[in-house]
Amino acid sequence: MAATPCTASAAREILDAAASMAAVTARQMVTALVERSRGGQPPRRIERALRLAVEAARAPVTEPSCALLPGLGRVTEVLDRFRISHARLRADPSGAEARQALDDAAYTLCVMMGRRTAHQALREAGEYVATHPDS
Repeated sequence: MAATPCTASAAREILDAAASMAAVTARQMVTALVERSRGGQPPRRIERALRLAVEAARAPVTEPSCALLPGLGRVTEVLDRFRISHARLRADPSGAEARQALDDAAYTLCVMMGRRTAHQALREAGEYVATHPDS
């Protein structure tokens, strides 16, 4: 995190994105980072999620190359599938089936919304559904 100069709000977004990817709370993510700074070894999924979130923060945000957007019903369906999988994973963090379902839904959202990270895709999908409630 120290190697990625950013504002406090951007750092919070990075931590939130990493926590979401690792299926932990932001507080758990921070606790793992503090332990890491003291020489401890956080779980690999937390390390991986943080690395991916930092990489995404460093990557330039680009607009989709085309104006073709997915159907609202399909976006809503995949968002619901993501949220359900996320809740299942929070209930059982070692659940391989829930982890795979969450990864599948996140990947689908990335492809549908034309974004490189699950955090960006989730945010964009949420905005898309919110701005087209009656479509």
